[in-house]
Amino acid sequence: MNQQTRKNIARAGMLLLLAVCVTACANQPAPTAVQPLPGILWGLIHGFLAPFTFLGSLILDMRMYAYPNDGLWYDFGFVLGSGILFGGGSRAV
Repeated sequence: MNQQTRKNIARAGMLLLLAVCVTACANQPAPTAVQPLPGILWGLIHGFLAPFTFLGSLILDMRMYAYPNDGLWYDFGFVLGSGILFGGGSRAV
């Protein structure tokens, strides 16, 4: 490995470290909704709709992910819904 390759690897590593440090600063404000927060069912539905919502978010002002949500159960439903839509791990076999 020559010196230029090592420099490129070091630069990429520093850029990755900077990106991780910047994203670690992100947070969501505390939910102030008086309505019930979206849970596992809404997470599942939003997971199914994620590809279409992503395309819509490129054109319109919409979010792929519900805010505020109910935490881990919403996350589980979202991942489960998008995993079912894309076939999960069955395509790897």
